[in-house]
Amino acid sequence: MITLIYRGIIAIVMSFTVWNLYTEKKIALQANAAIVLIPLLLRLLMIK
Repeated sequence: MITLIYRGIIAIVMSFTVWNLYTEKKIALQANAAIVLIPLLLRLLMIK
């Protein structure tokens, strides 16, 4: 049960990060959001 809640929280944070990636105008901030997405995706898939 805790794992499902954890994955849900990660999915919400990941969706906001993707939204920020596409709405941001500056390339540097888009790259920053893309770098943040990598560990979030790994956590969502439970890969260490």
